[in-house]
Amino acid sequence: MDIDTAAVDDAVLALLYLTLHDDNRAWKSFEWNVMNRLFERGMIGDPVNKAKSVVLTDEGLRESERLFKQYFVRAGKG
Repeated sequence: MDIDTAAVDDAVLALLYLTLHDDNRAWKSFEWNVMNRLFERGMIGDPVNKAKSVVLTDEGLRESERLFKQYFVRAGKG
């Protein structure tokens, strides 16, 4: 199967927005390769640590919100 990893990464970044807490932290319960790619793109802080959550960078937070709204918010609902 030829998986579009960029699309998977965008979907995960959008879902990280769903679990935001403490302003810019999100639960990091996603596949490690995806998390590492998001880190390499500068969207999140280094996911390799003992914390159960990861920090979204300013850019990652903006993109996460944009993607969440694109994929999961119905038109006309904000």
